[in-house]
Amino acid sequence: MTARTTRHTTAARTRLAAVGSLAVAGALLLSACGDQTESGGSSSESSTSAGAAPLFSKLPAKIQKAGVIKVGTNAEYAPMESVEGGKIVGVDPDIAAALGKQLGVEFQFTSGGFDTLITAVNTGRYDIAMSSITDNKQRQEGLDDSGKKLGEGVDFVDYFTAGTAIYVQKGNPKGITSMDDLCGQTVAVQRGTTYEEALQTQSKKCTTDGKKALKIESFENDTEAQTRVKSGGAVAGVNDYPVAVDMAEKAGGGNTFEVLDQQYEAAPFGIVVDKQNTQLRDALKEAVDAIIKDGSYQKVLEKWGAESGAIKAAAINSGS
Repeated sequence: MTARTTRHTTAARTRLAAVGSLAVAGALLLSACGDQTESGGSSSESSTSAGAAPLFSKLPAKIQKAGVIKVGTNAEYAPMESVEGGKIVGVDPDIAAALGKQLGVEFQFTSGGFDTLITAVNTGRYDIAMSSITDNKQRQEGLDDSGKKLGEGVDFVDYFTAGTAIYVQKGNPKGITSMDDLCGQTVAVQRGTTYEEALQTQSKKCTTDGKKALKIESFENDTEAQTRVKSGGAVAGVNDYPVAVDMAEKAGGGNTFEVLDQQYEAAPFGIVVDKQNTQLRDALKEAVDAIIKDGSYQKVLEKWGAESGAIKAAAINSGS
């Protein structure tokens, strides 16, 4: 899910992972505000006891006592996070498990609606959200597209970087090669993602250039968007690059979709933390740096084929 703010047309052709999606903080970037429907649960597994964990003392006392960090996610985004055999698996849960060994606590994942994750962190339902979420100023400050203040915003601990991909039916029957080729076409996307806004921006560009606007079809989840592209109802979908690649490799034995050889606007993924919870934020940053240093971070990325999204050091609120 890509960055919400100004997008660039420069394409990155390296194979990295894509930008995460999610509604801006505070009650309401996109209208979804109720409780999330839990669709799966998982605990990241840490074999390190609290006593042996080097960063346990850095955590807030409440979390030390609980021994758990509650994580909100939207587990419909393989290979980043998805449900297999009733368990949430993927890049994010495995990174969380590595963090758990440094912090001496379990990361317990619960899956719910993507566009309510930030709100759920701000209300205390979750301690953090980890779901391929793009760090940007809008979310940091709790603003809507016009700059209006909607909520208090959140902090991000950035642990990955990624870019946006366009996917089409296998064989690319409409000959789509770039964002500009989407003008006048129907495009499918998950509701509440930064991709949805990116398509809205592209649609305005189309009309400014004298072309027809896009018809954007937004769906509750990414699976529905994929189905729309598969059926031919939409000529393309927009998604995180690693998600699009994983989908293209697996769907129909690799015969359903293909991914364009371009990525747009690489941006950081961040762990979402409430702005008031600076102690947890800082502990997570130290833990990310620790797993980068000890090599466990790289092993996770290699396991899921996401090495090109690797960063050299954690950062707080580095998104623009």
